[in-house]
Amino acid sequence: MTKSTDITAGQGGVMTDEVGVITGDLTLRTELSGDQAKVSVQYRDADEWYAVTGATATLKDPADLDAVHAIAVGILNRPEG
Repeated sequence: MTKSTDITAGQGGVMTDEVGVITGDLTLRTELSGDQAKVSVQYRDADEWYAVTGATATLKDPADLDAVHAIAVGILNRPEG
């Protein structure tokens, strides 16, 4: 199960495990594999995905993926800076 939303990172960007901070227009994806939810980002329309640092969680109910995704979007989407 996967959810994705286009976002604009704020002034401080989004910290990733692989490449550090990325900024600008991004796509945020929250993916559920088994009971593990993982949030990742990519530059909009790029091929490579990067794990958001610290953005993994164990879910008791797969239906909780919607809430986790909404929280991640709410925290990371800062179109006005």
